[in-house]
Amino acid sequence: MALRDGLLAQFDHEMVGTRKTLARVPEGKPDWAPHAKSMKMGRLAGHLAELPGWAVETINLDELDIHPANGPQFQPLVMTSRKQLLEEFDKKSAAGRVAIATASDDKLLSPWTLLAGGQKIFAMPRLAVLRSFVLSHIIHHRAQLGVYLRMNDVPVPSLYGPSADEGQM
Repeated sequence: MALRDGLLAQFDHEMVGTRKTLARVPEGKPDWAPHAKSMKMGRLAGHLAELPGWAVETINLDELDIHPANGPQFQPLVMTSRKQLLEEFDKKSAAGRVAIATASDDKLLSPWTLLAGGQKIFAMPRLAVLRSFVLSHIIHHRAQLGVYLRMNDVPVPSLYGPSADEGQM
């Protein structure tokens, strides 16, 4: 079995749960946050929607500088509507899936580097980047968003098992 096949199964599974969570983000609360140090809900939801697209850069680039000194700065997605959020997620997850589906084992095992202002943050095989920096990152922020939903009395979807709001998957 090609490495991408196992990765795609995990990617597809996580995208289903992520879309279910994003579909519940309430409109009209983009500036809500549980704490002054926490990300605002609109930015957190936007970040979660854009993360699947990071698979594209991981596959197609050898390195990525998230704060290039002389290049264009990253423009984070902030939710303006649920429709916008889900459209962006659908676009990014479809592109991420295609990138993974077309990656060879050699490509997935070759190194990838994350930079900030020209300084190396980390370097590891693309497969490890996809599992950690992309998928685990998505899972982390999806859980964070689940707390935001709970604190706003929005039912939390079942993901790996029943939630307190949904007795069944």
